[in-house]
Amino acid sequence: MPAIDQLVFVGLNGYAVALDRDSGEIVWSNNDLKSGFTTLMLDGDRLIVSTGGHIFALDPLTGEQLWYQPMAGYGSSTAAAVLSVRGASSQTQIQQSQQAAQQAAAAATAAGS
Repeated sequence: MPAIDQLVFVGLNGYAVALDRDSGEIVWSNNDLKSGFTTLMLDGDRLIVSTGGHIFALDPLTGEQLWYQPMAGYGSSTAAAVLSVRGASSQTQIQQSQQAAQQAAAAATAAGS
């Protein structure tokens, strides 16, 4: 089983699919979702999928459904915006840490002058 950073996630017409980022081969496909426009968000160890007004949490390594929320009363067949505070990639976190270190070094140099 590939590591999570070796996967690319795609949502198409009620399907959630994981592809190998190097070969493009399908690693897993989940077609147990409702049909419609599909939005995906990787949130740490969860792949959050919104389709047809329904929200699903999938295991990003296997595609197995972890939970389901029908969002009754919130509309149907609508696209949903999904975002995450946890969803920042490790590359983004590394860049932020490097920027903070550079700013601290610049401030220390300026204070010493």
